[in-house]
Amino acid sequence: MSIIETKELTYTYPGATNSSIQKVSISINKGDFVILTGPSGCGKTTLCRCFNGLIPHFYNGTLDGEIVVAGLNVVDHKIHEFARHVGLVFQNPENQLFALSVEKDVAFGLENVAMPRDEMRDRVNWALKITGISDLAERAPDELSGGQQQRVAIASVLAMQPDIMILDEPTSFLDPLGAQTIFEVINEFNKKLGITIILVEHRLDLAAKYANRVIVMDNGKVVLSGSPREIFTSEEARLIGVGIPKATKLYQHLLQRGIRLQNIPVTPDQAAKSLREVLTHD
Repeated sequence: MSIIETKELTYTYPGATNSSIQKVSISINKGDFVILTGPSGCGKTTLCRCFNGLIPHFYNGTLDGEIVVAGLNVVDHKIHEFARHVGLVFQNPENQLFALSVEKDVAFGLENVAMPRDEMRDRVNWALKITGISDLAERAPDELSGGQQQRVAIASVLAMQPDIMILDEPTSFLDPLGAQTIFEVINEFNKKLGITIILVEHRLDLAAKYANRVIVMDNGKVVLSGSPREIFTSEEARLIGVGIPKATKLYQHLLQRGIRLQNIPVTPDQAAKSLREVLTHD
């Protein structure tokens, strides 16, 4: 069942001469884990702003086409109506952390929808626990590491229990180990809670194994959409400059040398397994 549907969606920022997104028509199903990728400036962030109503209700400009999110027409419903359905985690977590304690930051959204105190406390405690930061509840956000701040930002969105979570390059300030941990947490939300994930990301080596779909944008348009294996083995993705996972590149190099793996890998573990199968067979 589709949870996000756009048809010929086009948006131009105020004063701009060119559209940031052009005739975008996509359908994302409930429970999908989608990687949204493409070159810098291709329109990824602008499209995400359409999903939670920031466009057109906060950013002015011209919006044409149709967009329905969680059954709500974005043009006809205000931003606050999407707060219960769509959560956005910014690229820099410091941009959405402002309270004097982690606990207060996580509770902020719930306070704004006037949630009863007991239910609010339960939600906050649950979000802190599931993100592994219960011990940080009384700490000031500006005293935390980048990875800890990212978890707080995710917890503040999770506390709202949205249908859709959008993460705009959430690992850009993290080392590979910290990024891997964040992806594991996000994947758990997707699998156990059924939250639809839209991940704007360039670090595809780490993120690819969790997604069931990849959408590639270029010059404001959706140019590719399909499974990770379909996208990462396409010549068009390579020409656009999509960061093809190293495991898939290895598969392509081996294929050129007449060595065919049984399955196309997108992760090092999958590549190692396929190579063992080839060696065992030989």
